[in-house]
Amino acid sequence: MTSDVDLAGLDLGYLALFVGMRVNELLLAKLHAAGYDDARHAHGYLFQHLIAGPRTITELAGLLDVSQQAASKQVAELIELGYLASEPSSDRRARQISLSARGHACIALARQVRARLEHQLVAKHGTALARTRALLATILDELGGAPAVRARQVRTPR
Repeated sequence: MTSDVDLAGLDLGYLALFVGMRVNELLLAKLHAAGYDDARHAHGYLFQHLIAGPRTITELAGLLDVSQQAASKQVAELIELGYLASEPSSDRRARQISLSARGHACIALARQVRARLEHQLVAKHGTALARTRALLATILDELGGAPAVRARQVRTPR
């Protein structure tokens, strides 16, 4: 048995979450169709820390708020999938982890897909979308979530 949910009656947090989840579903479908069929939403939480340049696994573990072993496991998986590369660093005990050409290309495509979706929504909803974005940004700031987004330090949901 299904029940009709009044979408406009949902609380703001859930409604914003569900919109974000749907955007991510659409994005992953496009990435998968373009040959990145092993890309997952969770990869973005690690990628965000490598956009500015290489980091060690110890740094990544701290930024992801996970153990060094958990970070190592995720990095190994992404190296195996071709999204990351590992290089020796000046400290022989550490390795520098960076985005590979495939990782950069995946991020570039994701940004293009998001831009196209945004363009479609703006064409349909015009200035209402800009006002909605501004309001959500203000609310994010008021709730204390803006600094993590600005610093590219959004944590994986728990």
